[in-house]
Amino acid sequence: MESRVIVVRADNEPMAGVINRGSHQVYRNPWVSVETRELGTLHPHKIRVAMLYSGVCGTDMHVVTTNPQTGYIRCSAPLDLPPDGRIIGHEGVARVLAVGEEVRHVEPGAFVTFESIIVCHFCDACRRGHFNQCQRAKLLGLEKDGLFGTVVDVPSLLTHEVTDLAARDDGLRAATCVEPAAVAYLACRNAHVSGGDAVVIFGAGPIGLFSAILCKHVFGASSVTIVEPIARRRELARRWCDAVYDVEEYFQNLPCAIDTRLSCCIDVVIEASGELSNVERVFRCLNENSRVALLARSGVPLTLTSVDHMITNGITLVGSRGHLCGAFGDVLRLYRSGRMPLDEIVTEVAEGTDGLASLLTSPKQVEENNCKVLARLHSVEETETLVAGSRKKVFAVVWKENNGSRIQTPVRVNGR
Repeated sequence: MESRVIVVRADNEPMAGVINRGSHQVYRNPWVSVETRELGTLHPHKIRVAMLYSGVCGTDMHVVTTNPQTGYIRCSAPLDLPPDGRIIGHEGVARVLAVGEEVRHVEPGAFVTFESIIVCHFCDACRRGHFNQCQRAKLLGLEKDGLFGTVVDVPSLLTHEVTDLAARDDGLRAATCVEPAAVAYLACRNAHVSGGDAVVIFGAGPIGLFSAILCKHVFGASSVTIVEPIARRRELARRWCDAVYDVEEYFQNLPCAIDTRLSCCIDVVIEASGELSNVERVFRCLNENSRVALLARSGVPLTLTSVDHMITNGITLVGSRGHLCGAFGDVLRLYRSGRMPLDEIVTEVAEGTDGLASLLTSPKQVEENNCKVLARLHSVEETETLVAGSRKKVFAVVWKENNGSRIQTPVRVNGR
């Protein structure tokens, strides 16, 4: 079976004199291509799916854009770009066409959405149930081929069935957005957001906006403020929080940032922008026992000069990675109960792999004019034909011994 896929390549030129290099210090000059690839034999533990929608993440944009100061890509997340390129993309909803011979929990025809962290289940972190910190984790679409294709093969353990959401297009779009929403959900849990908290969120991209929705409508925060430099995103965020500010406007109106003798007023900070200087600027305004959750990867250092304030007030600084350990299921339950409007942050839908590739080559336009961007790769009607074809029984005739006699027995080739 053939698939049209989005492939990213880059020059592998590790930055000299740097120890423990990140991806943003290894890869330069990225380029995007749309290619036709032939899918091979389906792995026993994988499923083959026709993608309906794929979601564009900020990380995807950072893989294909460069830092003008260094010439290297902006992405600092774990990344492996082999010479033949990487199929990127880790958010999406799809229809199952075929399943590997060891897969039992999902059948052809089902609709599924995907986690994006492939864990080993054997390292110390996994044995302790800390799957987001798996020591051998591989990231879908970054270290393993991902979801930006018309038909792709995916590890079956990543799937969550969402067939009940497929009757409506908004349900399919919502299923595409579960992964970033689950990242935001875990961040809120790691920051211990609770009733009465005053929360400040830096960044109104998809994860920042989902964090605001969750803080206000699920975790019970008394007030939620978003700080975002892009006007289009500020306008979209107003619906979901109590106050929205441009960056400098926020700090000019924050009394304790102007005069440190004034009372602190913030219980939780969620940093979803990658501009870590904002954490330093707001730090003296944090209440006792407040929490700061860092989400966005940017490869830049965090500088804190208010360490005494941190110690005296018992302030917690925590990194939050991933969406495992139940976050996916919780987000889906919140959506199904009407408490999590996943699809309502979608601001643009591109058509096909060519439309998706066009988005990836226009990062500034995507960032300034949108929140969550999706690409439609198949309609439900188109997948009906593909599923019907995949359900045709393929038999092999083998000889088996039966009481000393050799008889022909039809056996399914894929073992199902």
